[in-house]
Amino acid sequence: MDFSQELLKKLDSIVNNWVEVVRQDGELESSRELTYKAVLDGLPSVLRAIAKILSDSENGAHQTIVEKSLEHGIIRAKQGYDPSEVAREYRILRQIIFAHLESDLLQGSTAQILQATRLIDMALDEVIGRCFNSYTEERLQELEKLQSQVNLTNHELTRLVDTHRDNLAHLAHDLKNPLQSILLSSDLFLRQHNTQDTVISLDHIERVLRNGRQILHLINDALEVSRHEAGQVTLQPEVIDVCTLIDNVVDTLTPSASEKDLTITVDYELAPRQVTTDPLRLEQIITNLVSNAIRYTETGSITITCLVECNNQPNQNDHFEHFVIVITDTGIGIAPEDQAKIFDPYFRGGSRAKRLPDSTGLGLAIVGRLVQLLQGEIQLDSQVNVGSTFKVILPLAVQTPERTSVDV
Repeated sequence: MDFSQELLKKLDSIVNNWVEVVRQDGELESSRELTYKAVLDGLPSVLRAIAKILSDSENGAHQTIVEKSLEHGIIRAKQGYDPSEVAREYRILRQIIFAHLESDLLQGSTAQILQATRLIDMALDEVIGRCFNSYTEERLQELEKLQSQVNLTNHELTRLVDTHRDNLAHLAHDLKNPLQSILLSSDLFLRQHNTQDTVISLDHIERVLRNGRQILHLINDALEVSRHEAGQVTLQPEVIDVCTLIDNVVDTLTPSASEKDLTITVDYELAPRQVTTDPLRLEQIITNLVSNAIRYTETGSITITCLVECNNQPNQNDHFEHFVIVITDTGIGIAPEDQAKIFDPYFRGGSRAKRLPDSTGLGLAIVGRLVQLLQGEIQLDSQVNVGSTFKVILPLAVQTPERTSVDV
C-alpha cells in the first residue's frame, strides 16, 4: 500500500476538518477570533512533507517540516496561544490524520501499518518539538523586551519618588503582588529551563509576561499623571474626522467587550465630521472611558454618542459651539458620595472599593486632566447597580497657540 498517495488525496479534507475542529474546540479559545488562514498556517506543507516521508522520499521533506514547524511556533506565540493550546491542536491533528487514513491502513499488512504509523508519529513528534522550541524563543524575546522597558521606566520612576511619596505608597501597594509573582515565577522557570522544555515551564513564562505587563501599565499611568501635574503635556492640534477616531477605538476594544458578551453601540448621526483638536489626547480620553465601562460592566451594553451642541454663553451675544461625547454603560455604578472624588488619583470609592486585577486607579484621573488640556469639561451621572454616563464637552476647535499646556 502506498499510504503517501492516500494522504495526498485526502489532504484538503484533513486540512478543512482540522481547522473546523480547532475553531470549534472549547479549550482552544485563542483560535476563535482567528481567520481560516490564520489557523491553517503551514499545515498543508507539513502534510505534504509527511507524505514524502511515507513514500521513502526524503528529498527536502525533513527540512520542510523543520522550517514550517519553527514558523508555526513563532506565529502561535504572536497570536497569544497558551502552550497547552499549541499541544492540543497537534493532538487533534494526529487524531484527524489517522481517522482519515484508517480505512486505507486496514488494507495493508501488519508490517505496513506499523511502519506507516511509526513514520507519521515520528514526523508529528518532530513538528511538535520544533514548534515548541521556536514558541519558547519568541516568548523569551518578548520577556527580554519587557525587562528592558521596565528598566527604562525605573529611571523616571526613581526621579519621582521624592516629590510623590504619598502617591507612590499607593502605587507600591498595587505593584507588590504582581512583582512577587514575577520574581517567584522567574526563579522557578530559570531552574527548570536548564533541564527540560515543558508546557509547565512555558506557563511560567506566560505568568511572568502577564504580570510584567500589569506593572508596566501601572507605572505608565502613574507617569502620565505626574507629567500632567508638572505641566509637561502639550497640545498638538490638527483637523481630524472624529467619527473615524471613535471607530478606531471601538475596533480596538470590541474583543474585550466580546469576552464578556457586551455590545458596543455607536451613534454619531449628529456628530461633527471634522474638529480641530489633539487626536492622540482625544483617543486617550475615549479609550480610557470605554475601557473603564467594559471593566466595570458585567452584563448589558455600552453606548457611545457623539453630537454637536450649540448654547448661548452667559452674558454674551454670540454662540458657543462645542461637540460632546457621551459614554453610557450598564455597570455597577458609582455611589453619590464618591462621584466628586472619582477623578482623583488612587481614589478608592465605596462601590468600586473591590479593585479589579487590571485596574490602576489612575484611568479617570488621566481622563480628567486630558479633558482640561483640550479646554473642555467632563460630567458624570451615575447610579449604583444601574450604570454610569460620562459626558465629555469639548470645543469644535481648541485655542490655536502652538504650545498649550496645563498645570493641574
